[in-house]
Amino acid sequence: MRLRYVFSIVLATVALVLALGACDSGSGPSLPEDSEESPPGNDGPDVEGTATVSIHTGEDRSDISPYVYGSNQAQSSGNDFTVRRLGGNRLTGYNWETNYSNAGSDYQHSSDDFLLRNEGIPESEWREPAKVVTHFHEEAMDMGAETVVTLQMAGWVSADNDGTVTEEETVPSPRWDSVEYRKGASYTQSPDTEDGTVYMDELVHLLTERYGGASTEEGVRWYSLDNEPALWSSTHPRIHPEQTGAQEIVNRTTELASAVKAVDPESQILGPVLYGFGAYLDFEGPSDWSSVSGGHDWFVSYYLDQMQQAEQTHGTRLLDVLDVHWYPEARGDNRIVFNDGNTEADIEARLQAPRTLWDSTYTENSWIADCCSEDLPILPRLQQAIEEHYPGTKLAITEYEYGAMNTISGGLAQADALGAFGKYGVHLATLWGIEDGDEYVASAFDLYRNYDGEGGTYGNTDVRATTDDRQNVSVYASIEDEDPSTLHVILINKNRDGPFQIQFDLQGSASYSTGDAWQFDAEGASIDEVESFGDDVDLSGDSFSYVAPQESATHLILRTE
Repeated sequence: MRLRYVFSIVLATVALVLALGACDSGSGPSLPEDSEESPPGNDGPDVEGTATVSIHTGEDRSDISPYVYGSNQAQSSGNDFTVRRLGGNRLTGYNWETNYSNAGSDYQHSSDDFLLRNEGIPESEWREPAKVVTHFHEEAMDMGAETVVTLQMAGWVSADNDGTVTEEETVPSPRWDSVEYRKGASYTQSPDTEDGTVYMDELVHLLTERYGGASTEEGVRWYSLDNEPALWSSTHPRIHPEQTGAQEIVNRTTELASAVKAVDPESQILGPVLYGFGAYLDFEGPSDWSSVSGGHDWFVSYYLDQMQQAEQTHGTRLLDVLDVHWYPEARGDNRIVFNDGNTEADIEARLQAPRTLWDSTYTENSWIADCCSEDLPILPRLQQAIEEHYPGTKLAITEYEYGAMNTISGGLAQADALGAFGKYGVHLATLWGIEDGDEYVASAFDLYRNYDGEGGTYGNTDVRATTDDRQNVSVYASIEDEDPSTLHVILINKNRDGPFQIQFDLQGSASYSTGDAWQFDAEGASIDEVESFGDDVDLSGDSFSYVAPQESATHLILRTE
């Protein structure tokens, strides 16, 4: 196994730090917790800087959802994903009876068999009802993952696989079958593909008949209500040519969710699948927004308030999870996602971008920060809206990415985001996609889900962990259930110029005596054990020091025995 940069106590360096007054009785710098400044430096020949990390295993305990470690795409990539989402633009026009789908503006408005080919389904099975869904769900179960299935809510789906749909063939036309949320008649496993209509509750019934309900071991747990409806008029103008209305999306949500719950009451409904911050604000400014907004500060609050009222009307909760997408708008010289910007400024922006999820002291370079800084950081803001307008609703981020997925900056940003999702109460998160070559992002997942190659995982209970240098160092800590005898720490050194000396201050009921560490860094994406950690780091007290390599992510495991 490749020997990583040695994480060790360097007694001479510590002595020099003490001599220079950078530490107080071995406890490290004592800057205010929320300070944006770096600690007083001891930038000697061996380290670029110093930082103090404080962990208290008895404070700020909260559950970490197991479902934040998810992905959208079908490719396994060897990762231990806990949830997979069948979603994206293609699903808006998916006809479950025939498995035809429409690409919309992504590709020539083509109706075809793409989803079947993309899933690698044998051609002999292409006309089996809901084969795209059942194949995806069974593949997820083989991986030990749960499934999010996207349901069609825009009103029309592909009637054929004959290629491009012209503007003249916009709905209603023979190129489309209509969507009804409720069948109002007996369900069948062999639907009539010539009647021009597909029924969404019949799809849910097919899935429950085959796998059981959402509460069973094999059942589909979550149903997402279509994909990015605020953009339908641009992504799917042949299906929904007019801008989607604010009241319209509430009505459609209520009608489809109630149809699903009538078939599978234990299922979890995700909506409204907002594409990004512009939709959070005003749902892309539909014509009815000013008349229905009712003084709500943004669309998220309006939607939550409307769904709480829908529960009172229908006598059951029709929205279980607020579903949003988050593609960072942060910029260096370029936006950090989609074009994989890799200038020096782009890389630095990517490394800092996860702070917009949670850090009120950070201001990113983006139009969001320019116009709407009061709505940042975004996770506390979304949670605040939930608490104020529909308490008990969970939060999902079902599409996101930070770009440059096979570079160290992409891997560190991904590791940082996973830690933030767990710490700040996200219920479910699914990366948009991961390809076989995205080794650094794959390792970011493995750092939490399989750090040692033998199924070793991060804990399920978050505990208090802070750093006095948020620009250079991110830290997350967890234990298993309520037991502090094993402490997991994710430490990320974002500094691009050199290693950082980290002074750890540990508090709580446990005293640690043994430990090991696993790490990837700029030298390579593979996660390797820091072989010297157990020998060179003295864990007998309540503090210790070691050196984190330049641009590295490390999973430390400290044990009482």
